[in-house]
Amino acid sequence: MRIGIIGAGAVGTGMGILLRRRGYTIAGVASRTPASARRAAERLACPAFEGAVDVARRADVVFITTSDQAIGQVAASVAAQGGFRPGQTVIHMSGSLTSAVLDPARQAGALALSLHPLQSCADADRAVANLPGSVFSLEGDREALPLGKRLVTELGGEYFLISPEAKPLYHAAACVASNYLVSLIDLSRRLMQAAGMEPEMAARALAPLIKGTLDNIDEKGIPQALTGPIARGDFGTVRDHLKAMETTVPELGELYRALGRYTAGLAGRKGSIDARKVALFGQILAAKFETASRRAGLRGKAGQ
Repeated sequence: MRIGIIGAGAVGTGMGILLRRRGYTIAGVASRTPASARRAAERLACPAFEGAVDVARRADVVFITTSDQAIGQVAASVAAQGGFRPGQTVIHMSGSLTSAVLDPARQAGALALSLHPLQSCADADRAVANLPGSVFSLEGDREALPLGKRLVTELGGEYFLISPEAKPLYHAAACVASNYLVSLIDLSRRLMQAAGMEPEMAARALAPLIKGTLDNIDEKGIPQALTGPIARGDFGTVRDHLKAMETTVPELGELYRALGRYTAGLAGRKGSIDARKVALFGQILAAKFETASRRAGLRGKAGQ
Protein backbone atom coordinates (compact mmCIF):
# COMPACT_ATOMS: atom_id res chain seq x y z
CA MET A 1 0.00 0.00 0.00
CA ARG A 2 1.58 3.25 -1.17
CA ILE A 3 1.20 6.26 1.12
CA GLY A 4 1.33 9.84 -0.14
CA ILE A 5 1.74 12.77 2.24
CA ILE A 6 0.69 16.30 1.35
CA GLY A 7 1.78 18.67 4.08
CA ALA A 8 5.15 18.00 5.73
CA GLY A 9 4.47 19.38 9.19
CA ALA A 10 4.80 17.61 12.53
CA VAL A 11 1.81 15.27 12.16
CA GLY A 12 2.30 14.43 8.49
CA THR A 13 6.02 13.73 8.81
CA GLY A 14 5.58 11.85 12.09
CA MET A 15 2.78 9.71 10.68
CA GLY A 16 4.89 8.96 7.62
CA ILE A 17 7.82 7.82 9.76
CA LEU A 18 5.58 5.57 11.85
CA LEU A 19 3.89 3.99 8.82
CA ARG A 20 7.20 3.44 7.06
CA ARG A 21 8.50 1.61 10.14
CA ARG A 22 5.45 -0.63 9.92
CA GLY A 23 6.15 -1.67 6.37
CA TYR A 24 4.21 0.85 4.31
CA THR A 25 5.77 2.39 1.21
CA ILE A 26 5.92 6.18 1.25
CA ALA A 27 5.34 7.11 -2.39
CA GLY A 28 6.17 10.77 -2.01
CA VAL A 29 5.73 13.96 -0.05
CA ALA A 30 4.81 17.51 -1.03
CA SER A 31 4.55 20.63 1.08
CA ARG A 32 3.86 24.34 0.85
CA THR A 33 7.60 25.02 0.55
CA PRO A 34 10.08 22.83 -1.34
CA ALA A 35 12.55 23.00 1.56
CA SER A 36 10.13 21.44 4.05
CA ALA A 37 9.22 18.76 1.50
CA ARG A 38 12.89 17.90 1.03
CA ARG A 39 13.50 17.70 4.77
CA ALA A 40 10.56 15.35 5.22
CA ALA A 41 11.58 13.28 2.19
CA GLU A 42 15.02 12.71 3.69
CA ARG A 43 13.49 11.30 6.84
CA LEU A 44 10.94 9.23 4.91
CA ALA A 45 13.39 7.96 2.27
CA CYS A 46 10.98 8.96 -0.48
CA PRO A 47 10.81 11.46 -3.35
CA ALA A 48 9.84 15.09 -2.74
CA PHE A 49 7.47 16.69 -5.24
CA GLU A 50 6.62 20.32 -5.88
CA GLY A 51 2.99 19.60 -6.69
CA ALA A 52 0.46 17.91 -4.41
CA VAL A 53 -1.14 16.26 -7.44
CA ASP A 54 2.13 14.43 -8.23
CA VAL A 55 2.02 12.80 -4.80
CA ALA A 56 -1.67 11.90 -5.06
CA ARG A 57 -1.25 10.20 -8.44
CA ARG A 58 1.39 7.85 -7.00
CA ALA A 59 -0.48 6.89 -3.83
CA ASP A 60 -3.19 4.46 -2.78
CA VAL A 61 -3.72 6.35 0.47
CA VAL A 62 -3.31 10.14 0.45
CA PHE A 63 -2.81 11.99 3.72
CA ILE A 64 -3.59 15.72 3.51
CA THR A 65 -1.87 16.98 6.65
CA THR A 66 -1.70 20.68 5.86
CA SER A 67 -3.14 23.38 8.11
CA ASP A 68 -6.89 23.06 8.59
CA GLN A 69 -7.52 26.11 6.42
CA ALA A 70 -5.67 24.58 3.49
CA ILE A 71 -7.17 21.06 3.48
CA GLY A 72 -10.21 21.97 1.38
CA GLN A 73 -8.15 24.05 -1.02
CA VAL A 74 -5.63 21.26 -1.53
CA ALA A 75 -8.36 18.66 -2.04
CA ALA A 76 -10.09 20.85 -4.62
CA SER A 77 -6.84 21.62 -6.45
CA VAL A 78 -5.74 17.97 -6.64
CA ALA A 79 -9.21 16.90 -7.80
CA ALA A 80 -9.26 19.59 -10.50
CA GLN A 81 -5.97 18.24 -11.86
CA GLY A 82 -7.15 14.63 -11.89
CA GLY A 83 -5.11 13.48 -8.91
CA PHE A 84 -7.84 11.42 -7.23
CA ARG A 85 -9.38 8.20 -8.55
CA PRO A 86 -11.60 5.30 -7.52
CA GLY A 87 -9.81 2.88 -5.21
CA GLN A 88 -7.97 5.60 -3.33
CA THR A 89 -8.60 6.67 0.25
CA VAL A 90 -7.96 10.30 1.14
CA ILE A 91 -7.41 11.07 4.83
CA HIS A 92 -7.08 14.27 6.82
CA MET A 93 -6.06 14.44 10.49
CA SER A 94 -7.89 17.58 11.61
CA GLY A 95 -9.82 17.47 14.86
CA SER A 96 -12.28 20.22 13.96
CA LEU A 97 -13.09 19.45 10.30
CA THR A 98 -15.27 16.59 9.11
CA SER A 99 -14.64 14.41 6.08
CA ALA A 100 -16.95 16.72 4.10
CA VAL A 101 -13.94 18.94 3.41
CA LEU A 102 -12.68 16.06 1.22
CA ASP A 103 -15.79 16.05 -0.99
CA PRO A 104 -13.71 16.90 -4.11
CA ALA A 105 -11.94 13.57 -3.64
CA ARG A 106 -15.27 11.79 -3.21
CA GLN A 107 -16.56 13.30 -6.41
CA ALA A 108 -13.56 11.78 -8.19
CA GLY A 109 -14.45 8.33 -6.84
CA ALA A 110 -12.07 8.17 -3.85
CA LEU A 111 -13.09 7.39 -0.28
CA ALA A 112 -12.76 10.07 2.40
CA LEU A 113 -11.84 9.68 6.05
CA SER A 114 -11.11 11.94 9.01
CA LEU A 115 -8.58 10.32 11.39
CA HIS A 116 -7.67 12.52 14.34
CA PRO A 117 -5.34 11.64 17.24
CA LEU A 118 -6.11 13.01 20.69
CA GLN A 119 -2.50 13.99 21.08
CA SER A 120 -0.23 17.02 21.09
CA CYS A 121 2.61 16.98 18.53
CA ALA A 122 4.93 19.97 18.76
CA ASP A 123 7.26 18.55 16.09
CA ALA A 124 7.79 15.39 14.05
CA ASP A 125 9.88 13.69 16.74
CA ARG A 126 7.19 14.31 19.35
CA ALA A 127 4.61 12.96 16.90
CA VAL A 128 6.64 9.77 16.50
CA ALA A 129 6.86 9.44 20.29
CA ASN A 130 3.29 10.47 21.16
CA LEU A 131 1.01 9.08 18.44
CA PRO A 132 1.46 5.36 19.21
CA GLY A 133 -0.98 4.31 21.91
CA SER A 134 -3.21 7.36 21.50
CA VAL A 135 -6.97 7.45 21.06
CA PHE A 136 -8.13 8.41 17.55
CA SER A 137 -11.51 9.58 16.31
CA LEU A 138 -12.76 8.19 12.99
CA GLU A 139 -15.40 9.76 10.76
CA GLY A 140 -16.05 9.32 7.08
CA ASP A 141 -17.13 6.85 4.43
CA ARG A 142 -18.19 3.47 5.79
CA GLU A 143 -15.93 1.69 3.31
CA ALA A 144 -12.93 3.72 4.57
CA LEU A 145 -13.43 2.90 8.25
CA PRO A 146 -11.69 -0.53 8.12
CA LEU A 147 -8.50 1.16 6.87
CA GLY A 148 -8.71 3.76 9.64
CA LYS A 149 -9.19 1.05 12.26
CA ARG A 150 -6.27 -0.89 10.83
CA LEU A 151 -3.93 2.11 10.94
CA VAL A 152 -4.88 2.92 14.54
CA THR A 153 -4.46 -0.70 15.60
CA GLU A 154 -1.03 -0.90 13.98
CA LEU A 155 -0.04 2.18 16.00
CA GLY A 156 -1.13 0.44 19.18
CA GLY A 157 -3.93 2.94 19.72
CA GLU A 158 -7.66 2.95 20.32
CA TYR A 159 -10.39 4.41 18.13
CA PHE A 160 -13.97 5.55 18.41
CA LEU A 161 -16.46 6.55 15.75
CA ILE A 162 -17.71 10.13 15.90
CA SER A 163 -20.58 11.80 14.06
CA PRO A 164 -19.88 14.90 11.97
CA GLU A 165 -22.21 16.94 14.19
CA ALA A 166 -20.17 16.10 17.30
CA LYS A 167 -16.83 17.22 15.88
CA PRO A 168 -16.94 20.82 17.25
CA LEU A 169 -17.59 19.67 20.84
CA TYR A 170 -14.98 16.93 20.53
CA HIS A 171 -12.41 19.41 19.28
CA ALA A 172 -13.32 21.91 22.01
CA ALA A 173 -12.67 19.20 24.60
CA ALA A 174 -9.28 18.49 23.05
CA CYS A 175 -8.40 22.20 23.07
CA VAL A 176 -9.27 22.47 26.77
CA ALA A 177 -7.13 19.45 27.68
CA SER A 178 -4.15 20.52 25.58
CA ASN A 179 -4.12 24.18 24.53
CA TYR A 180 -5.88 25.58 27.59
CA LEU A 181 -3.71 23.48 29.90
CA VAL A 182 -0.70 25.37 28.53
CA SER A 183 -2.55 28.64 29.17
CA LEU A 184 -3.48 27.53 32.68
CA ILE A 185 0.12 26.70 33.55
CA ASP A 186 1.19 30.06 32.13
CA LEU A 187 -1.39 31.73 34.40
CA SER A 188 0.09 29.90 37.40
CA ARG A 189 3.62 30.94 36.44
CA ARG A 190 2.58 34.59 36.10
CA LEU A 191 1.04 34.52 39.56
CA MET A 192 4.23 32.96 40.95
CA GLN A 193 6.30 35.68 39.31
CA ALA A 194 3.97 38.33 40.73
CA ALA A 195 4.68 36.78 44.14
CA GLY A 196 8.41 37.37 43.58
CA MET A 197 9.67 34.07 42.15
CA GLU A 198 12.05 34.11 39.19
CA PRO A 199 10.55 32.69 35.96
CA GLU A 200 13.03 29.78 35.74
CA MET A 201 12.40 28.79 39.35
CA ALA A 202 8.63 29.07 38.86
CA ALA A 203 8.83 26.56 36.03
CA ARG A 204 10.90 24.16 38.16
CA ALA A 205 8.74 24.64 41.23
CA LEU A 206 5.41 24.02 39.52
CA ALA A 207 6.45 20.98 37.47
CA PRO A 208 6.27 18.48 40.38
CA LEU A 209 2.95 19.94 41.51
CA ILE A 210 1.48 19.55 38.02
CA LYS A 211 2.80 15.99 37.72
CA GLY A 212 1.49 15.10 41.17
CA THR A 213 -1.94 16.43 40.26
CA LEU A 214 -2.04 14.38 37.06
CA ASP A 215 -0.96 11.32 39.03
CA ASN A 216 -3.78 11.94 41.52
CA ILE A 217 -6.28 12.16 38.66
CA ASP A 218 -4.99 8.87 37.24
CA GLU A 219 -5.19 7.20 40.64
CA LYS A 220 -8.34 8.67 42.16
CA GLY A 221 -10.24 10.09 39.19
CA ILE A 222 -12.31 13.25 38.98
CA PRO A 223 -13.71 14.78 41.17
CA GLN A 224 -11.98 12.86 43.99
CA ALA A 225 -8.56 14.21 43.00
CA LEU A 226 -9.70 17.79 43.67
CA THR A 227 -7.93 19.47 46.62
CA GLY A 228 -7.40 23.05 47.74
CA PRO A 229 -9.30 25.87 49.45
CA ILE A 230 -12.51 25.59 47.42
CA ALA A 231 -12.70 21.84 47.98
CA ARG A 232 -12.24 22.56 51.73
CA GLY A 233 -14.80 25.35 51.83
CA ASP A 234 -12.17 27.93 52.79
CA PHE A 235 -13.85 31.21 51.86
CA GLY A 236 -11.26 33.42 53.54
CA THR A 237 -8.35 32.11 51.52
CA VAL A 238 -10.19 32.63 48.23
CA ARG A 239 -11.06 36.20 49.27
CA ASP A 240 -7.38 36.78 50.03
CA HIS A 241 -6.46 35.50 46.57
CA LEU A 242 -8.88 37.93 44.94
CA LYS A 243 -7.67 40.91 46.98
CA ALA A 244 -4.03 40.19 46.19
CA MET A 245 -4.71 39.79 42.47
CA GLU A 246 -6.75 42.99 42.39
CA THR A 247 -3.75 44.84 43.80
CA THR A 248 -0.96 43.29 41.72
CA VAL A 249 -2.32 41.55 38.60
CA PRO A 250 -5.95 42.66 38.13
CA GLU A 251 -5.96 41.46 34.52
CA LEU A 252 -5.75 37.85 35.75
CA GLY A 253 -8.69 38.08 38.14
CA GLU A 254 -11.44 37.38 35.62
CA LEU A 255 -9.94 34.05 34.58
CA TYR A 256 -9.27 33.05 38.20
CA ARG A 257 -12.89 33.79 39.13
CA ALA A 258 -14.27 31.80 36.20
CA LEU A 259 -12.09 28.81 37.06
CA GLY A 260 -13.06 29.15 40.70
CA ARG A 261 -16.78 29.07 39.94
CA TYR A 262 -16.33 25.90 37.90
CA THR A 263 -14.21 24.39 40.68
CA ALA A 264 -16.92 25.13 43.25
CA GLY A 265 -19.35 23.06 41.20
CA LEU A 266 -16.76 20.29 40.98
CA ALA A 267 -16.27 20.38 44.75
CA GLY A 268 -20.02 20.03 45.12
CA ARG A 269 -19.94 16.94 42.91
CA LYS A 270 -17.11 15.56 45.05
CA GLY A 271 -19.26 16.08 48.14
CA SER A 272 -16.62 18.01 50.08
CA ILE A 273 -18.86 21.10 50.22
CA ASP A 274 -22.64 21.34 50.22
CA ALA A 275 -24.93 23.24 47.87
CA ARG A 276 -25.04 26.28 50.17
CA LYS A 277 -21.24 26.63 50.07
CA VAL A 278 -21.20 26.14 46.31
CA ALA A 279 -23.62 29.06 46.03
CA LEU A 280 -21.56 31.21 48.42
CA PHE A 281 -18.41 30.58 46.40
CA GLY A 282 -20.39 31.58 43.31
CA GLN A 283 -21.19 34.92 44.94
CA ILE A 284 -17.65 35.53 46.13
CA LEU A 285 -16.20 34.68 42.72
CA ALA A 286 -18.78 36.53 40.61
CA ALA A 287 -17.35 39.49 38.73
CA LYS A 288 -20.42 41.58 39.50
CA PHE A 289 -20.02 40.78 43.21
CA GLU A 290 -16.42 41.98 43.14
CA THR A 291 -17.40 45.16 41.29
CA ALA A 292 -20.20 45.88 43.75
CA SER A 293 -17.84 45.34 46.68
CA ARG A 294 -15.30 47.77 45.26
CA ARG A 295 -17.96 50.41 44.64
CA ALA A 296 -19.26 50.03 48.16
CA GLY A 297 -15.71 50.46 49.46
CA LEU A 298 -15.21 53.61 47.38
CA ARG A 299 -18.47 55.10 48.66
CA GLY A 300 -17.36 54.34 52.19
CA LYS A 301 -14.05 56.11 51.65
CA ALA A 302 -15.78 59.10 50.10
CA GLY A 303 -17.99 59.49 53.18
CA GLN A 304 -15.05 59.42 55.61
